[in-house]
Amino acid sequence: MPAGDRPRFVGVGASGAEGLRDIRALLVALPAPLRAVLLVLLRPWDRPSHLRAILAQACPPPVLIADAGERFEPGRIDIGEPARHPILADRSFGEIVADPMRLHGNRTVDLLFHSVARHGRGRMIGVVLSGSLDGGARGLAAIHRAGGLTMVLTPEPPPRHGMPESAIARDGPIATIGSPRTIAAAIAADDPPGIAGEAAPQAEPARAPAAPALAPLPHPG
Repeated sequence: MPAGDRPRFVGVGASGAEGLRDIRALLVALPAPLRAVLLVLLRPWDRPSHLRAILAQACPPPVLIADAGERFEPGRIDIGEPARHPILADRSFGEIVADPMRLHGNRTVDLLFHSVARHGRGRMIGVVLSGSLDGGARGLAAIHRAGGLTMVLTPEPPPRHGMPESAIARDGPIATIGSPRTIAAAIAADDPPGIAGEAAPQAEPARAPAAPALAPLPHPG
């Protein structure tokens, strides 16, 4: 498949209620249709998840639970199930890493990002949103080294130190730091023009106003 015909692979990682809020705001702000494969991972994963239902109510693209051996297609959102982590394999196919014993701990976002770095062939974006600890920092650095774009939510003021802060500290130069709306605009601007019938919008300044408030969210677990 020619490089220009391959979709972008966008890996999104977050955790907790704030991470769910950010994922929802990001997906609402993305234009449709978008020529990109969206792989979304929300921690924690060790309890029943209602992520699919929550995202399906918030955004137009179909939300699917990723399955092993299935080809990831542009214009939809693929998520994992608790203890079953989706990763990108060769030729746009997906694999599932079963992890009932929690061997990957808090590294599930890194697992996804490393797979995107290996198989995205330079057409990839890694996005780190709200979350605790440093999940995603190593994988985002791998995407950067592989020639992909890295995008991170604007960090909270000190002394908080979570996923965005860790990603910025580890990865070095980040292509976009901003609100979910700013990141959505940057993803759309990186999408090849003409695919959706309109020119892609330009990215907003890194500190654009926050997106309008969304309705209260149910607990993701």
